[in-house]
Amino acid sequence: MSAHTTESNIRPAPDAELAAIADYVAGPSAFSAEAYDTARYCLIDSLGCAMLALQYPACVRHLGPIIEGTIVPHGVRVPGTSHCVDPIKGAYDIGCMIRWLDFNDTWLAAEWGHPSDNLGAILSVADYLCRRPTPVANAPGSLKVRDVLTAMIQAHEIQGVLALENSFNRVGLDHVILVKVASTAVVMRMLGGTKAQIIDALSQAWIDGQSLRTYRHAPNAGPRKSWAAGDATSRAVRIALWTLQGEPGLPSALTAPKWGFQDVLFKGNPLKRSRPFGSYVMENVLFKISFPAEFHAQTAAECAMMLHPLVRDRLDQIERIVLTTQESAVRIISKAGPLHNPADRDHSLQYIVAIPLIFGSLTADHYEDKIARDPRIDALRDKMHVVEDPRYTREYLEPDKRSIANAVQVFFKDGTSTQKIEVEYPLGHRRRRTEGIPLLVKKFQDNLATRLKAGQVKAILDVCQDRARLEATAVDEFMAMWVLNQA
Repeated sequence: MSAHTTESNIRPAPDAELAAIADYVAGPSAFSAEAYDTARYCLIDSLGCAMLALQYPACVRHLGPIIEGTIVPHGVRVPGTSHCVDPIKGAYDIGCMIRWLDFNDTWLAAEWGHPSDNLGAILSVADYLCRRPTPVANAPGSLKVRDVLTAMIQAHEIQGVLALENSFNRVGLDHVILVKVASTAVVMRMLGGTKAQIIDALSQAWIDGQSLRTYRHAPNAGPRKSWAAGDATSRAVRIALWTLQGEPGLPSALTAPKWGFQDVLFKGNPLKRSRPFGSYVMENVLFKISFPAEFHAQTAAECAMMLHPLVRDRLDQIERIVLTTQESAVRIISKAGPLHNPADRDHSLQYIVAIPLIFGSLTADHYEDKIARDPRIDALRDKMHVVEDPRYTREYLEPDKRSIANAVQVFFKDGTSTQKIEVEYPLGHRRRRTEGIPLLVKKFQDNLATRLKAGQVKAILDVCQDRARLEATAVDEFMAMWVLNQA
């Protein structure tokens, strides 16, 4: 006779990590002044990156209603455009614009990512709630920019703290899984969801189809890595709205034997968390100030900029270039062979170093085909040798350092060489805040000027540089300042 087994259908209590995230976002928020001030800089930097992205048709084609001509009364405004869309598409569009040029803030740990990607969902839902004629049950009637900053601190924290101990890329999943999870949690709270509903929505986010990292790595790196975060943040809004309509959750979405996230997608490893949720991530977030490039290469680009005056007239005399870096850069962005598109190039350590060595600058335009055809670039790439320094790798992971070190040295055919130029902390690191913030504000101002009229730029700068005034501004009024063709 065959043996029969029966699985228990008694539902367990919600997974502890789902409950912990829900407790954090649903509970009282008491964050530091530093967290709010950093969140303000993160907000303006992210929106500045979005304005710059609108210079690139490959980004613009993603924006606006899915079906041309669709009208959404009282919909979400897409900054820098005349589009007014539903909150799900609004989250996608804003998230896509912020992320497109790989110029927004970042977080590096066991897993890395870009916490400001969550801003797509946060701004979209905030504008939706302010403009909706019929109030959403239990949601606040009017949101201020202070509420947006609070949601940003929370989303940064959820994404960043979970990234400290859990490496999703090591099992082939893309880091945007944490964008979906963090955005789901905070927009559920913004929409007036209860703790139980937040848990339900989070469970749906964890069991949802997760993106593979294929599009970030050779030989398949491509434009999807620029819109993947927008896709994740819009999916979070969809999950939240489903939950508010009564969609139940799955309490053991993470831990269910055989069928849960941990067993199916995380190789049986438990989800780990080494610190409580607070405002640690926002206070320590890394800004990209000088270069629109993958963050593991930021200091390498800075080294190359310093070497440019010494090599620009001797490019044909170079014998080899030694790039000393951390293990993560070796694994993620060290590439040989052809680079097929801008998204491929901004994730190539060798390309990112070659450009400032040749041109003395590195902008988003340098990744476009017109520049990439310059034969000097591949000639230099072919002469580069990438070497891991164990100290760089170790200090990259140390909580009290979190360095992202690189060094570049150029050797010439006549036997001479440049000094080995080393930069351990990028300009956007917390250790370089005093030096970096004025340049971040200048970056913001320059990016606004690429898209908006002078009067709009001045009005936005005036409110954004006054923290108290910005925090007290209604979200719908703030978003109205960014509408294209405003007088």
